[in-house]
Amino acid sequence: MRILGLDPSLSSTGWGIIEVNGNRLQYVADGFIPTNPKMPIEERLELIFKTLCEVIETYKPEEAAIEKTFLNSNPETSLKLSMARGVVILSAGHYGIPLFEFEPNKVKKALVGVGHADKNQIGMMVKILLPGCQPKNNDSADALAMAITRSHYRTTTMAYK
Repeated sequence: MRILGLDPSLSSTGWGIIEVNGNRLQYVADGFIPTNPKMPIEERLELIFKTLCEVIETYKPEEAAIEKTFLNSNPETSLKLSMARGVVILSAGHYGIPLFEFEPNKVKKALVGVGHADKNQIGMMVKILLPGCQPKNNDSADALAMAITRSHYRTTTMAYK
């Protein structure tokens, strides 16, 4: 089973692929999609979509995972994140890949064992749980964390509706 983890952002969307065989996890690939803030927003969103389509066509994941939305104190930032998130969701839907959502505390608990872990702890656990993995940046590490979380909760969660 291949799982695609996603960390949407208009500035740098992270993605990560893991292979799950029983309770064994194996790192497959990761990356991020940076966009130039000087580009028109429609071009930035198209870049995210097209790149994720290439990732999906290359690695053929069977499931995808994304973090549940949180509201930012800045409405404009929340709106931009929501647009990027919509494109990321669309990329999974375009290929008929079931998408699962997880709250941030659930991701932290799945990786570290506590719901209030920091980014450094998450990054360290990604490397421990996926031997040989050196995530490209924090965005791809967060995406791999999403994929790992999905692998841990496979029997108890439903697809995004």
